[in-house]
Amino acid sequence: MDPKDINFAAMPQTAINVVTNPAEFFQGMPKTGGFLEPLVFAVVMGVIVGIIQAIFGFIGLGPAGGYGGGGMSGFGMIIFMPIAAAIGSFIGAAILFVIWKLMGSQENYETAYRCGAYLMALSPITTILSVIPYAGGLVGMAIFTFYIVIASVHVHNLPSQKAWLVFGIIGVVLAFGGLYSEYKARNMMSEMGKWGQLGEEYRKSAEDMQKSSEEMRKQAEEMMQQAKEQAEEAKRQAE
Repeated sequence: MDPKDINFAAMPQTAINVVTNPAEFFQGMPKTGGFLEPLVFAVVMGVIVGIIQAIFGFIGLGPAGGYGGGGMSGFGMIIFMPIAAAIGSFIGAAILFVIWKLMGSQENYETAYRCGAYLMALSPITTILSVIPYAGGLVGMAIFTFYIVIASVHVHNLPSQKAWLVFGIIGVVLAFGGLYSEYKARNMMSEMGKWGQLGEEYRKSAEDMQKSSEEMRKQAEEMMQQAKEQAEEAKRQAE
C-alpha cells in the first residue's frame, strides 16, 4: 500500500468499530493488504496511550507519575509509546501467530499481525483502567481476552470453546503475573518512599547540627575576643 492511500481520518471510526462491534469488524477485516496500514494504526494508538500517560503523569497517576517523574516522564511517554507500539506489534503478532497455528489456524503471519494491530484499539481503554490498583489490570486482561477470542473465531475460524480455553488460561496466567508485578512495584515504591523520608530526616538533622556548630563557633570567637580584650586591659593597667 502507498502511504498516500492511508486514510488517517477513518482511524477513529476504525477504533470505535473494533471496540463496539468486534465480531462484525473482524468478519469484514481484510486478511491481506500489507503491513503498513495496520502498523500506522498501532502507532497512532501508541500516541494516544502516550498522551493519556502524560496526562496521568501531570496529576501523579499511573507509571508516568507514580515514579516521581512528573511532567518530564509524561512527555517521554509520548515519544516512547509509539515506538514501543510499532516494535511490540510485530513481536506480539509473532506470538499470536504461533499460538493460533498450534490451535489449528490456517492463516499466515500477515493476518495475525493485522488482528494484533487492530486490537491495539483497546490500549487506551486498558491504559485508563490501569490507574485502578490491581483491579484495573485484571479487568483490562479480561477485556483483551474477550476480544482476542472473537478474533480467533471470526478470523481464524477456530471453535469458540477452544479459543476460550486456550486464551482463558493464558489470560489468567498473565493476569496473576501482572498482579504480582504490580504488588512488587508498589512495595518497592513504598520502600523508596520510606528511604526518602528517612533521608529527609537525616538531612534536617545534619542541618541542625551545622547550625549548632556555627553557633558554637561564634560563641567561641566571642569568648576569645573577650579574653583578648581583658588581657589588653590588664596589660594597660599594669603599665
